[in-house]
Amino acid sequence: MRFASLGSGSKGNALLVESVGARILIDCGFSIRETVRRLARLSVLPDAIDAVLVSHEHADHASGVFGFCGRFGIPVYMTKGTSRGAIKWGEAPAALHLIDSHLAFSINDLDITPFPIPHDATEPVQVTVSDQRHCLGILTDSGKVTPHIARVLGGCDALVLECNHDVEMLARSDYPPQLKRRISGEFGHLSNDQAAAFLASSGTARLQHVVAAHLSEQNNRPELALGALAAVFDGGAARLSTAHQKEGFPWRDLD
Repeated sequence: MRFASLGSGSKGNALLVESVGARILIDCGFSIRETVRRLARLSVLPDAIDAVLVSHEHADHASGVFGFCGRFGIPVYMTKGTSRGAIKWGEAPAALHLIDSHLAFSINDLDITPFPIPHDATEPVQVTVSDQRHCLGILTDSGKVTPHIARVLGGCDALVLECNHDVEMLARSDYPPQLKRRISGEFGHLSNDQAAAFLASSGTARLQHVVAAHLSEQNNRPELALGALAAVFDGGAARLSTAHQKEGFPWRDLD
């Protein structure tokens, strides 16, 4: 199994996961043209994608989903709450599958386990994805790490983990106080320190990759996110990397 990012941040998100028998896209916050262009960087054609899974309805995760999937006939998976919020992004394709935020399901040979997250959206989820040999955990757009989230992610071989902001940079920024409270609140986004604390508590010996994701371009820096994670990461910084808004990140293999 391997995974790669088309882009990660407030201007658009999409994560590609590939196994022997399936290729899925998690979120699609880019236009049809931009999604096709970014997929080409990874040598993937749109008609090779088996499904798109949507974590929640915010524009940077869902604005391109219905257009892209409608154009190429790709099934869409999302919670009922997300489907209600995503109506603003266009007409849902015929192959829309509503998922339960607590029930696992499969797409070909990939087993997907959704879990609810505290975020200011309607029934948002994140997921783990497994090919029965390895497990990838994804956690972004979450105001905190709940005990349930920690349990679900505890057995992963790789993590795409939100490091949205540096606390001091956010405090010094010119963002309005209400926006600062939203970002740092329990239904906002994980800080570098929160991500590092989660890693420290869950253990890192099994992890082949940890990718710091959804970094704020205004309130964070890659070196700050990596520094926070490296301080608690057991096994060497070579397994740590960041996802970028423009480039995402190239394929990461799970061995």
